Amino acid sequence: MPHRQQLGRRSEGWMGLERGYRARPGEWIAEKLIFLVSLTAMVMIFLIFVFVTREALPILLGRMSSAAALETAVISPSRMDTLSPEALRQYLGLTPAEFAGKDRETLELLMELKEEIAAEAPEDKDATVNTAAWRYLLFPHRWTGYDHPVCIWQPVSAIHKYNIVPLIVGSLKTTVVALLFAVPLALAAALYVSQLSSPRLKEWIKPAIELLAGIPSVVLGFFGLIVMATFLQNVFGYASRLNAFVAGIALGLASLPVIFSIAEDALTSVPRTYTEAALALGSSRWRAAWQVVLPAAVPGVFAAVALGFGRAIGETMVVLMASGNASILSWNLFDSTRTITATIAAELAETVFGGHHYRLLFLLGAVLFAVTFLANLAGDLVIQRLKKRLEGKRA
Repeated sequence: MPHRQQLGRRSEGWMGLERGYRARPGEWIAEKLIFLVSLTAMVMIFLIFVFVTREALPILLGRMSSAAALETAVISPSRMDTLSPEALRQYLGLTPAEFAGKDRETLELLMELKEEIAAEAPEDKDATVNTAAWRYLLFPHRWTGYDHPVCIWQPVSAIHKYNIVPLIVGSLKTTVVALLFAVPLALAAALYVSQLSSPRLKEWIKPAIELLAGIPSVVLGFFGLIVMATFLQNVFGYASRLNAFVAGIALGLASLPVIFSIAEDALTSVPRTYTEAALALGSSRWRAAWQVVLPAAVPGVFAAVALGFGRAIGETMVVLMASGNASILSWNLFDSTRTITATIAAELAETVFGGHHYRLLFLLGAVLFAVTFLANLAGDLVIQRLKKRLEGKRA
């Protein structure tokens, strides 16, 4: 009976504390403001994705044609009255709602525009090809003047070529080079700073590395363009001065402080008892850091690498200035390349609003969103699995 009374008093005490907590309007308002700020950030990200996807929707659904010439015969505007409304709508490529909202004069102008486009179209077998179709976006095609099927991104030619494979390969090449350069350096620095250096030295090294994150990407791109490109060409002796290798090293410099900061926090959060137990068993500090602390911090280290991947693949100015911007489908790291982000930045301002080139650039943005989302999702799944493996099954 006394035990029940004691439990009842404890529950009443907790309820009293909860009522006292709820009675403070300042904290309640602060909680709601924090919730609104976080909700606003998530909604803004979602709306950006919706906007990009909406602009790319005509290409995604195959509703837009980039053919330089008409596949059907050209109909003179003087013969407009001989066509039925349905035939005229299909000839102009309008939806029922769009057709209903246009008067006779507008329809005549659209027919004249089709006639002018047909007159200026190149005499080429590929002129009637819809290069914005998925068949030509993802697979090679033998264009006129080529000996074999190729993948080409060439949006300014008489016949627009929009194959996105060279851009995807270019983004992957620069990102892989960046991670191969940045991850070992960042993890070694994080391991040394968190486990091996003296506290006084740590106060100097950690802020110095993290300050690299404050360097503007355009400065890193300029450094890669002027200094790094010439130096690396002299060292390795390749032909193309600007290439995926140079851009990847510059991207590695941009990703290194992000990977270092997250990895150093993960290594520091490992309980000191792990290190003390290893040292008590006769291990050296280096062996304890490498064989005990690092495996215990693997989930956080993997999260750092995943964030570094997102930082590298989403970078624009560095690859725009240091990659050479040649959409060549090649796995050679010393060839000039072109990435998705550099393509969007270089071409979006030069496109016609609502045109097929404009829509395709937004499609590239949607592809970048999808790749980043899938990479983060896969990274989160791996992190959760690593945590379960380290923590074991809970009873």
